[in-house]
This record gives sequence, structure tokens and C-alpha cells, in this order.
Amino acid sequence: MKLAVIGAGWAGLAAALSLQDRGAHVTVFEAAPLPGGRARGVDDIHMGNIDNGQHLMLGAYTETIKLIESLHPGQNIDQRLVREPLHLESADGTFRLHAPRLPAPFNTLVALLFTKGLPTSDRVLALRMMVSCRLGGWQARPGETAARLLSRYQQSTLLSRKLWSPLCLAALNTPLDSSCAQLFLNVLRDSLDAHREASDLLIPRLDLTELWPAAASRALTMRYRHLVRKVQAKPTHVEIDGEVFDGCVVATPPYAAARILFDQAEVTASVMRASADMRTPEQESEISLFRMLGAFNYRAIATLTLELESDWRLPRSMMMLDENHSRGHVGQWVFNRIGHNKQITVVISDSSDFLKQDRARFVSDIASQVREQTARHPQCKAPMPDVRYQRLIVEKRATFDATPDLARPANRSPWPRITLAGDWTDTGYPAVLEGAVRSGRSAAAVLLRQLGSSSARE
Repeated sequence: MKLAVIGAGWAGLAAALSLQDRGAHVTVFEAAPLPGGRARGVDDIHMGNIDNGQHLMLGAYTETIKLIESLHPGQNIDQRLVREPLHLESADGTFRLHAPRLPAPFNTLVALLFTKGLPTSDRVLALRMMVSCRLGGWQARPGETAARLLSRYQQSTLLSRKLWSPLCLAALNTPLDSSCAQLFLNVLRDSLDAHREASDLLIPRLDLTELWPAAASRALTMRYRHLVRKVQAKPTHVEIDGEVFDGCVVATPPYAAARILFDQAEVTASVMRASADMRTPEQESEISLFRMLGAFNYRAIATLTLELESDWRLPRSMMMLDENHSRGHVGQWVFNRIGHNKQITVVISDSSDFLKQDRARFVSDIASQVREQTARHPQCKAPMPDVRYQRLIVEKRATFDATPDLARPANRSPWPRITLAGDWTDTGYPAVLEGAVRSGRSAAAVLLRQLGSSSARE
């Protein structure tokens, strides 16, 4: 069976590997010159291999972990990922939440009960909300935002600012007042209410391409620098820029999927020709997908990698930063770069286009933010050294805007020989790496089932 995957991001590669494991001959089309999509390594002339964005994984990312292990048999996963118990701590040391090695959900409950930097009343409120959400099956109200959810459970302003807002922004890349409460609860459920290891923090030791996409691409037939122009579904095959395949998985972002799957003029004409009650089910399905693909809005994430004049490490691998926009202190998280004692990365979720700002001033403000806040931490052994090199990368469409009631497509498309994959499909998660991997595997399974049914009919 000759199949194609369009897009070599985490979803596309996961789909391609699944199809190949089932005996298909798979060709992967990728417009870029390397695999990884929006989670990839970047070669910097001064700092070597860095990432286009700092990504944090969780122990709950079971499908991603399985995929990495399958590509590196006999190698311990700890050689690729640093695993730490859930630990959230501010750079100045005034806030700390630490999950002890206890069975779930007691690890999370103890962590909330003994959180440093919150009054007892707030810790009780947080604990009460978690217990109530668990008893309620982790279900939000229809159309509810995360801010309304927190208000319903009487979470204080301090508690929201110190705990819930950073977690929501990190997971959904969308502020509390506009983010989907159900997606937020799904993340809390699968990380804080699953087995004990699910809440562990996993930080890559390698750049994101070398973590596993590079190994995946070596096992597949890749066509780099091929921007797919058109996919046409036929009853007996699929044509990709005129080349015939038995079927394909489209694993591009929504705006690219709309471009290659639809001729907008044809879709508009079909809407004009027939009123809703006169359209065929096939027309209705295609128009519905076209509208869903066009309804996504996007949010940026900026990552600033700094190389310092001398070795320096944060007290923890990952620390939270307090923001003060009037001073240019816009960083939210700061990470040690594993294996690089002179490098740190600062992440700004839901970021504006910092590339348009004065670069020297921007870097200086961020460096001051990290230096000032870590200097107040009791375990910080020395002030942060001066910055030698820097690299700012802004992914303008890093994630979709995770608002309530956003309609997201399923893996199944209106055409039996085409399926859809990506963190934007209906995974039940926000735009996270695990969602991308799961969607790729699911899209591959759906495609094989549908092709099997087609073969049986033929």
C-alpha cells in the first residue's frame, strides 16, 4: 500500500511511523529542510544546537515516551530526558510547590496543602477545588472559561496569580479570562490525578530534533523542501501534486490544510448554489470542515536563549518569573539548558511580536529580570553573569487560541482516503506535544481502517 503523509512535525512523523509499522510504503512531504515542525532544533552560529522553543513534557505523555523508546531500543529514556518530580518554584524562592513521592492523588494533595508562599486559606481553597473537580469527573460547564471556573471555586487573586494563571498559560498559551476551562481541567486531570509519575517534569537533554524526529526521519522516505500545492481525493486514489497514492494523512497546520485540500472559489460556489436544506451530506461535511479550518486563531510563544560569560546554574532546572511589564520584565519561565552550563532559556507565552522591539534593550531587561529575582533566592550561589550571546525566536502561530466551544475537526475527513492529524484536531488537549503524537497515531489507524473498508467494497 502506497501512502503519504504531508508534514513532518510530531503529528506527521508519528502517523508515518504507525503506517510503516503496519507494512505501508510511506512518503513524507515536508516544506522545510528538516523534521520537527514547531518543535525542532536550530543551529546557532554562536551557541550551537538550540531549540526553536523550550518545550516541557510531563510523565503523562505516555504515547510520546513510547515513541521515543521504540526508536531507541535498549536505551534508557533517562539518557534523553531529565525526569524530576513536580516542582514549581519562583526564581526568588518566595513560592514553592513540590509533589512528594507518594501515590496519586496524595502527592498532589500534599503538594497543595504545603505550598510555600500562599496563606493557609488559599491552600485550603486550592485543595478544595481539586477535590471537587475530581468528584465532579473533571467536567467544566459548557462554554466556561478558566477564569470563571476559578471564580466558581472562589480562588483568590493571589492564588490565581501565583499558581493557576502560570499553569494555564503554560499549558494552553491562552490567558485565564479567555481560555477553555474544559481543556485546562483535562490537563490537570491527566497530570495531577493520574498515576504518580504522570505529574513528573520531563526536560529534554538533546535538542528537539535529535530527541526523536531525526531518528524517525532516518527510518522513513522523506521529501524535504516540497511544499505540497494540491491534494485531490478520487474514488480509487489520492493525487498529491499529480502523484498517485492510495491514501494520505494531512498533518499540516489548519491554514495549510485548508489551502491544499480546498479550492476556496469552489467551496464558495457550492455554498452559493445550494441552500443548507438542499446540500448533499458530502457537501455539508466538506463545508463544515472548511469553516472549522478557517475558524482557528493563533497565539505566539517567544523563547530567548542566552549564553553567559561564565558557567552559572539556576537553583532548579525550571523556575517561575514574576512579570513587570513596565520594566520590560516579561519572562514567565526560565530554564537551565541541560548539558550547557553557560546557557539558559527564558519563555514568554502568549507573546507579542518582540522581534520588532529594540533587541539590545529587550535582552537587557530580560537579563535584569532573571538576575534580580534569582539574586533573592537563598540557594543562588552567585549573581548571573553578563550575557555573551543571545537568540530570540518567536513562533507567531505556535498554538491555536484555546477558547471555549472551539470546534476542532476529528481525524476522519469527508474523504475516505484522507485523514487529518495535528495538535489542533479534537484530541481533548490543548496544543501540546502529546496531543500531536496521539493525533498522528489515531489518524494513521483511522486511515488504515477506511482503506481496508474501501478495499473490501472494491
